[in-house]
Amino acid sequence: MSLMDATLSAHLAALENEAIFILREAVAEACKPVLLFSAGKDSTVLAHLAMRAFHPARPPMPLLHIDSTWEFASLLAFRDAFAARHGFELIVHANEEGRRKGLNPFDHGDRYTSAMRTQPLKQALADGGFDIIFGGARRDEEASRAKERIVSVRSAQHGWDPRQQRPELWNLYNLRLGRGASARVFPLSNWTELDVLLYVYVHRIELAPLYFATPRQVVQRDGGWIVIDDNRRMHWRPGDVPQTRSVRFRTLGCWPVTAAVESSACGLAEVILETLASGQSERSGRLGDNEDGGSLEQKKREGYF
Repeated sequence: MSLMDATLSAHLAALENEAIFILREAVAEACKPVLLFSAGKDSTVLAHLAMRAFHPARPPMPLLHIDSTWEFASLLAFRDAFAARHGFELIVHANEEGRRKGLNPFDHGDRYTSAMRTQPLKQALADGGFDIIFGGARRDEEASRAKERIVSVRSAQHGWDPRQQRPELWNLYNLRLGRGASARVFPLSNWTELDVLLYVYVHRIELAPLYFATPRQVVQRDGGWIVIDDNRRMHWRPGDVPQTRSVRFRTLGCWPVTAAVESSACGLAEVILETLASGQSERSGRLGDNEDGGSLEQKKREGYF
């Protein structure tokens, strides 16, 4: 083994050990834990870490997916297959009233995010009585992610107050909760996008096919390529010209507001090389992050993940 290989192996092992330690510590304090599962690369890795942390027993928490109604069809198929293959209980929750009203990311912007993501998440957590909520957020994604650190205590209304963020000294995590409060726990907080991809590569973890390049029908919106995942529900603008391009995703959200990148990376090794060479941030494809309705931090104060 070369010095570089040994260094990489030690780096990934340290991240894995930290994440497993956090998972075990939080579960030991939890009354009813749950793991938020979007079927993206981060939550997929987190679910695998949960399986490793509690092997040979089954992970002591279900997967919870908030279905915004505008998810990629292939991502939902991957979600269902993943849960079935690994023996997870899968809870899917959606805002049925919002569906009936036809709320969508094309027309309703931040109102849609609140109604179809934040509100059903809060409802699902309250209905399930979950007190420890694991998520795959990483501090390198966005500035407000870093403010939350690893343990983020939320109020009885699931809101986040940055001024109440607890200090974290060394690997000591304060998981004591007041009446009605809950904690979002982020075992991947210290990982980077590249760390996640390398871990997937080393452990041969299957990812959703959207992370790999293939010819897809797209239209250009706000400087990005939007994959037309469902022609029947696509909202066309004057001048839209559908075309086929080889694209993939670095981040996944609702398909009308998540831009793909042009790519020829069909395999994970090629994806890693493209990531190393990229000068763009991972979340640059999340067109909804910069909507007029508010910053990601403001959304998190209101209960967004």
